[in-house]
Amino acid sequence: MYEINHIHLRSSTPRETADWYVKAFNFEVVRDWVRPIGDRFVRCRSAGGLMVNISGPRTGEVLAPATTETYLGLEHFGVTVDKLEPEIERLRELGAQLVGEPAVVDTGVRVCFLIVPGDVRIELMEVFDV
Repeated sequence: MYEINHIHLRSSTPRETADWYVKAFNFEVVRDWVRPIGDRFVRCRSAGGLMVNISGPRTGEVLAPATTETYLGLEHFGVTVDKLEPEIERLRELGAQLVGEPAVVDTGVRVCFLIVPGDVRIELMEVFDV
């Protein structure tokens, strides 16, 4: 059996980043502590049950700057919403930035991308009947 255990985000301000996800997507902060390797580590649970860990730099570690460009590797994660436009506006009020306009990408699926605090790309997905 294989199942995804968690997603791990890095942030220079892990608690503030976690608090943003609490407001934006109803995450629950499960634990917030400093690990023996020196990083502040905030463990969150998404509304769907997926664990999302958010941590800062370890002792002596310098994190490379984030990029909001598309790239190889883990590039974004997606969140299903009822309607794109109200969510775009709500998330903009929380500091997100829309990247391009919503688009139909498949039969019954509209998406858009946002850059959220920590320079993380999120895809909002609206699934509708055709």
